[in-house]
This record gives sequence, structure tokens and C-alpha cells, in this order.
Amino acid sequence: MEKKRTTIVLFSGDYDKAMAAYIIANGAAAYDHEVTIFHTFWGLNALRKDGDVEIQKSGMEKMFGKMMPKGADKMGLSKMNFGGLGQKMIKGVMKKHNAMELPNLIEMAQEQDVKLVACTMTMDLLGLHKEELLEEIEYAGVAAYLADAEDGNVNLFI
Repeated sequence: MEKKRTTIVLFSGDYDKAMAAYIIANGAAAYDHEVTIFHTFWGLNALRKDGDVEIQKSGMEKMFGKMMPKGADKMGLSKMNFGGLGQKMIKGVMKKHNAMELPNLIEMAQEQDVKLVACTMTMDLLGLHKEELLEEIEYAGVAAYLADAEDGNVNLFI
């Protein structure tokens, strides 16, 4: 019997939407699916390292770098963000209910061999460099995602 495949395009840079993507990915991996999360545009922020990385950049690349959150834990909410206060509130509720935060969900996904892919075209557009992203991820373009999705049993866009 062939293994089931789940692919997720993570386009959103919102904390709650990225959490949903990683909860689904971890659940699918636990059900023995081969899982790919293709991070593109603002979804790449989930793969950014927390903090500054010393790297030579152009003016536009520096501007994008300053405007985008550095790391999954710094992403804002899609609704009721209230200038960052909403994210603090939801994290408090999550802690109360012993729910895993996004960085832990990403780590769990890596432990379950979920394929985390950074879109190279978007990296070029936004001026992101490999040094700024997490270790042990893959880099590819849309053709690689489409090859995974073509055999997918479940394909999601978040």
C-alpha cells in the first residue's frame, strides 16, 4: 500500500494560520502521511531564525528584513492582533490549556520528518538568505511543490 501524501502551501505570515498549518502537518505525519509544507511569501517568516543574522544586503533587502518578523514566535495574529497584544493574549490562553506554541510545532514537524520547503523565488524577491532561515529545511521552486502535490491525497493552501 502506497503512503498517503499531504501538501500544504503556507502563504500566510499570521501566527494563528501558521499554527493551523503545523497542527494539520503534525497530525497527518502522525497518521503516517508524507507531509510537505511549502513556505512562500509571508509564510517564510515561520522559517526565519529568531534574532539578527549578520549578512550583507541591499537597501531594499534590509527594508524587507526589518518589516518582517524574525521567527515564528514573533508573527502577529490574523484577527484581533491589537498591535501585538492579541498574540500575547492567545499565548496566555494556550499556556493555560497546555497547547504547544508555533516554534514547538515546527520542531515537532522536523522530528516527524515533515518536509519544510522554502520557496527560492520568494526568497529572492524578499531578499531572504539561507543563513536567515532555520537549519535542516529544503529550498525549491514551485515545480518541486507541484511534483509533491501531484501525488497528494490532501493539498491545502493556508
